[in-house]
Amino acid sequence: MIDRLKIHSWLVAILFFLCLANVSAVQAADPLPSWNTGPTKSAIVEFVEKVTRKESPDFVPENQRIAVFDNDGTLWSEQPLYFQFIYGRDQVRKMAPKHPEWKTEEPFASILKGDTKKVLASGEAGLMKVIAATHANMTAEEFRTNAADWLKTARHPKTNRPYTEMIYQPMLELLDYLRANGFKTFIVSGGGADFIRVFAEQAYGIPPDQVVGTSLKAKYEVRDGKPVIVKLPEINLVDDKEGKPVGIHQYIGQRPIFVAGNSDGDYQMLEWATAGKGPRFGIILHHTDAKREWAYDRDSHIGQLNKGLDDASKKGWTVIDMQKDWKTVFPPSKQ
Repeated sequence: MIDRLKIHSWLVAILFFLCLANVSAVQAADPLPSWNTGPTKSAIVEFVEKVTRKESPDFVPENQRIAVFDNDGTLWSEQPLYFQFIYGRDQVRKMAPKHPEWKTEEPFASILKGDTKKVLASGEAGLMKVIAATHANMTAEEFRTNAADWLKTARHPKTNRPYTEMIYQPMLELLDYLRANGFKTFIVSGGGADFIRVFAEQAYGIPPDQVVGTSLKAKYEVRDGKPVIVKLPEINLVDDKEGKPVGIHQYIGQRPIFVAGNSDGDYQMLEWATAGKGPRFGIILHHTDAKREWAYDRDSHIGQLNKGLDDASKKGWTVIDMQKDWKTVFPPSKQ
């Protein structure tokens, strides 16, 4: 007869390995592994489950599952300056020999002198001048090539990472999780739509036609026998603050049920999206992690979060505490 002690040992071993397999399966099933267990993660998962479960009273048909994300400070970092502004700054320096007038014209003069504080003091008007000067009077293809080349070589001044590695791992997981549950994900950014379209699909899995952003006017021309789209130095849409709901209406055509932002520039988008009928979910990423990223909100020169922080609770918006809610911030470096 087989020794009973051996049988018992075998059974214990089998049960042990079954338990391990079960734990592994549970861990593998976690759609948001870079998020710490807690109220924020639970709120996201509970919302997704209730709008995708057919027997749920809050079920939302797949063609209405629209999720929109701000880009700067929500999907990737935005400190010490908006990355597109850094691109524009670099282009100003590159183009300066052909524009002697920039030596005295702001904000170009301050850019050439390296006076970042004065550049920032120029505000949105200054930013738009830089964008108009460095993004216009070229074809869409020329701009795309220029921006793509810059992204290949430019490095973040603090981390020395490519800017496309300054994206948030937890947000990448959230995008994947939403798409796996029938959501269509869009970027709705104050940044330039053409600039974001250069890298959004590779970085986030969001194709160019699902990017809404600030845009310049454009025109059709035939150059050297080839039909092209030429970017003009005139603003078409400022996709920030009140402009974000307008951009969503014009380019997406329906009110999203899931919306994510990080600053008061996203306030109107959050307010409008979550005011719709049926289940709605709004989240604000609060930058609280000075060690792994940056800690800033009310007094920041970039991504100021004041009114949104005050009103989040009464509006029913979930605030992500980066330090507490995220196990990690950035994906592993590819360098």
